[in-house]
Amino acid sequence: MVETHRNPWRLPLQYGAIAGVTILYVALVGMVEMFRARSIISGVLTLDQLLLYLPPIVAGLLVGRHPLGPQSVVERVLAGLALGFVSGLPTAALILLSTVVDVRQMFVSVSPALINMLTFEQETLAIGIAILMGLLTVGGLLGVLLPLLPRAIGAPLAAGAGWMLGVGLLSELAIQILRQLDGNTSVRAYFRNGALKPEVAVAIFVIAAVLTALWRWQQANVRAQYERLGVAGQSAVQRTGFGLLLILLLSLPWLVGVFLSEVLVNVGIYVLMGLGLNIAVGLAGLLDLGYVTNFAVGAYVMAVLTSTGPLGIGQFNFWMIVPVSVLCAMFTGFVLALPVLRMRGDYLAIATLGFGEIIRLLALSDWLRPYIGGSQGILFIPSPQLFGITFSGPQTIYYLLLGACFLTLFVMIRLNNSRTGRQWMALREDEDAAAAMGIDTVKTKVLAFTLSAAAGGLAGAIFAAKLGTIFPHSFNLLISINTLAVIIVGGMGSIPGVVLGALVLVGLPELLREFAEYRLLLYGALLIAMMLLRPEGLWPSAVRRRELYDESTSTVEAAQVNPAPAAAD
Repeated sequence: MVETHRNPWRLPLQYGAIAGVTILYVALVGMVEMFRARSIISGVLTLDQLLLYLPPIVAGLLVGRHPLGPQSVVERVLAGLALGFVSGLPTAALILLSTVVDVRQMFVSVSPALINMLTFEQETLAIGIAILMGLLTVGGLLGVLLPLLPRAIGAPLAAGAGWMLGVGLLSELAIQILRQLDGNTSVRAYFRNGALKPEVAVAIFVIAAVLTALWRWQQANVRAQYERLGVAGQSAVQRTGFGLLLILLLSLPWLVGVFLSEVLVNVGIYVLMGLGLNIAVGLAGLLDLGYVTNFAVGAYVMAVLTSTGPLGIGQFNFWMIVPVSVLCAMFTGFVLALPVLRMRGDYLAIATLGFGEIIRLLALSDWLRPYIGGSQGILFIPSPQLFGITFSGPQTIYYLLLGACFLTLFVMIRLNNSRTGRQWMALREDEDAAAAMGIDTVKTKVLAFTLSAAAGGLAGAIFAAKLGTIFPHSFNLLISINTLAVIIVGGMGSIPGVVLGALVLVGLPELLREFAEYRLLLYGALLIAMMLLRPEGLWPSAVRRRELYDESTSTVEAAQVNPAPAAAD
């Protein structure tokens, strides 16, 4: 039996080509030239440089950690050099091609300014290309060699670099918070022209690296002491932590200001919808692409029954109509579940997608215009009031959403650990096996769609009260796609994952509005990266992690121990 030989060049060349295409793509769509004005560390690092140099480093890390990647130091050095060199070839070819062909006829972003940036404004193109290729090659080499560092050193360095780049990238967020707390004094001390000062960046790197190293050093002792506290002591620690978190959440709007409070409100709306859709998709495995239906029903019921305009009926109080909006959304979920009970997978997704489009077109139709306004929408929706407090601005609406999120979280946690929740999970794993075990799959599916719709109706009711006006274009397909993406990125079936997913997919794009032109492009790239690198999500449930990794890990380990035999010659 002859063992197969590992090809040490396949992975470096493959990943190097992917990194090279990535660099070429961001250059062709104009991201490199546009992001040059955005500094991360003042006078040291700009966002366009990060876009250029990060792909070969990340590709090198993936190759260095791959079980079939290079093993010895010599192999790693050669693989890193090859990877980095290959990653620079597409961009070098673009630079050379621009000298003989008018590339701008096809790619308008390939301007002389871009070529000067890529060649470091060198008068001789050969020198500029050599510098670019050299830097990318060094990046590939660095990425492949980094996994050789001991974990005790690599983890603190990675944490330091991550915090430094993260704070630099979100400098506008930090500046607004500091300005809210201490005026412009702290801003001038830590930032220059909207970017981190170099000395501050170094301080952040050192502090994050030292704290990470200390935590790794004392992690076992801290956990041992926590275990020795017993049940009563652990409960006290958890209550204390929850209390501190609650104090932080209650004071957050006044710490971050009006704009960031608006961002938090948008995140809260998607947290509500994500928690609801997580029942159907994450727990029951029912792929629902029409969740915007429940959101729209909740919003329109609130608008029609509370509006003081000509389309308003009754002009009821907000607090009276919230339960009505939730019940109407649940009824909609129940009715729409009936035709799709026998559908699974892609067919179910397409059917629910159709429901979402039907609701949007009905809202736009002339048939319902006398009742819900058609394309003109519904105006004059009053703001909620409670004990003399009017929830009108983002800093007060935040508390309304916070209460709704806590209520929904409580219900979802109880459902997660209930008999019904386990029936949903059994249905997700195998519907036929669940039916054979005595689970009423029809009742379970209907219950999943109905309860899932409740949170969407609640989010829609608050959304209508927040805006004061609603229009049909606010309820398009993208709402359903965004909500589904929040669940997938955060972790299907994971309640903390929904919150984290909403912060990443809704909060970050709102904070980076200066790059709104490329928002959906970056959004799609993030989803692709998540599916390739971390398919279980950012904060997966324990069940989901076991499903994705236990069998595959054992398979990989078995393949490494017993390599497959080569075909006989």
